Amino acid sequence: MKYRVCLCVALLATVHAQSVDVVLPGLTVYSPRVANQAPVATFAMPVSALRFEPLVDIQARNFAESQADVTIRGGIFENSGFKLGASTLFDPQTGHYFAEIPIAPVMLTAPRILTGTANAADATNATVGTIAYGWRPVRAAGMAAVGVGQYDLLEGEFYQGYVSDAPVAGRTLGADVAWAHSDSNGSVPFGDHVLNRVNARVQLAGKDSQTDLFVGYQEKFFGWPNLYTPFNSNESENLHTLLVAFNHRADLGGGDFVEVSAYHRRNVDDYEFDRTSTAHPFHHTTWVDDAAFEGRRDLGAATLNFRGEMLADELHSNALTFGPYHTRTLAKFSLVPEKSWPLEDGAKLEVKAGATYDDSNRTSGEVAPVFEIAHERAGAALERVYVSYAETSQLPTYTALDSSPSSGLFRGNPNLGRETSRNIEIGAKGAAAGWSGQAAVFYRRDDDLVDWTFQQGVVARTANAVNIATTGFELLARRSWQACDFVLGYTCLTKDADYRSTMVDASFYALNYARQRVTAALIVRLTPELTLRMDNEARVQAANLLRTVGGDRAIISSLGLAYRPARLRRMEVAVQADNLWNSDFQEIPAVPA
Repeated sequence: MKYRVCLCVALLATVHAQSVDVVLPGLTVYSPRVANQAPVATFAMPVSALRFEPLVDIQARNFAESQADVTIRGGIFENSGFKLGASTLFDPQTGHYFAEIPIAPVMLTAPRILTGTANAADATNATVGTIAYGWRPVRAAGMAAVGVGQYDLLEGEFYQGYVSDAPVAGRTLGADVAWAHSDSNGSVPFGDHVLNRVNARVQLAGKDSQTDLFVGYQEKFFGWPNLYTPFNSNESENLHTLLVAFNHRADLGGGDFVEVSAYHRRNVDDYEFDRTSTAHPFHHTTWVDDAAFEGRRDLGAATLNFRGEMLADELHSNALTFGPYHTRTLAKFSLVPEKSWPLEDGAKLEVKAGATYDDSNRTSGEVAPVFEIAHERAGAALERVYVSYAETSQLPTYTALDSSPSSGLFRGNPNLGRETSRNIEIGAKGAAAGWSGQAAVFYRRDDDLVDWTFQQGVVARTANAVNIATTGFELLARRSWQACDFVLGYTCLTKDADYRSTMVDASFYALNYARQRVTAALIVRLTPELTLRMDNEARVQAANLLRTVGGDRAIISSLGLAYRPARLRRMEVAVQADNLWNSDFQEIPAVPA
């Protein structure tokens, strides 16, 4: 178990967050589906609100904010993506760095989890699911926080927003800045970290539009024994991530909109298998330039949903030198018309039918269908029922393509090609007896999915293609009472894999999944001044011979108690503890908990 104590002070006024007027630090409500908005081990990052998210599974090394593999619906860390505005955030070297997003969560909207047809039509190079963020409006408000905890943890955060009283071209000019720092000796020897992040943003906002220009930089050093390999080595990562982003969104009324995004991202990675070495054998720098647009437009006879995106990436590396190429362009376009017909009793039938097109200068393109039919009735207990089918595809990352196929710790495969996925599902959404929720049953077939596998007697992991079928059920339910809020999530998965090779004894990722997973978030308002927050996860993991300790079952909980004095409503003191039951479950096989 680890804990921290945090003091948070509002600098200015009341703000509007999560559709409820609150006094800061309510500004730091990053997700309505988890109880504790801030982590214990460091300051909050976009990935922080996903650890106990019912529809997302985080597999962390050290702690989630140091390095997190993000999976959705039993996928792996490289077929679950992130989206910012209209653009897909992407790291071409490895999916381990997809969550390296140097943005203070206070600047972002709560995440939306895109799966099925939404993921197929609205994201690029992510075959299973996407976590989508928007830009939150700037408010004339601020916050400062300092936290201390076990293992000599010291962390601090600062945020300040400014909104001009003088209009600029009929719009409101706003700006905000954020800073964060964290350092600790770590919960195990050689598990230390030093993290820093700085952000600045300028925003022009009107009644129906918002334009954002952002620059963010993040430095992360962290260590962990067996960080990526099972050879009892004290490993470390040193990451430097720069992001410059532009976004413009215009709401056209009636649900119609258009959004244009662009970004430049640079990620520098210095991985050390032995952190005491001065050789630096794994040093990589990647660049991504992206431009994207998307929108919805009602044409009367039908409504068009459209999207387009172009990404160009580049890799410089002293280790990933064996593959066929080190630069690449990716493109995706989608056009999905939809039409609805009124039915009796105020219900309607809605049909979406369209296609997407993925292409690259390194491989042939692919056209994929997107289809969904839904029955909707506003105000009914069963508000929406749908059936959908979608196909998606993506290309492998450079670590899989360009690592040496015959030597080293991570062995690649230059012959890996386009991965494809087919997803069919039935789902429903509704509300009854004070509860609201959603559920889905799905079947997904992934062909040529790139996994990292292990063979006994070989001191390396190898990139291998696998055909794998996943059947799943997911449920999300929530209810609020006067004194408490409760969010429940449940996921059940089964998999059938064909590696087409006898050279596989275990899988680090594709077969590392929870067969059963339950999440429960509870917020209890004990008094007007005292709030109890608790996140819980219980899981039954698929067996894996690489998992050396902790077994295949785990219960993990995070508990927080926040006090906000009646006479000082802009100040909050919080005590928070993580891993209450001292679980040693290995979220990633062979990586210590």
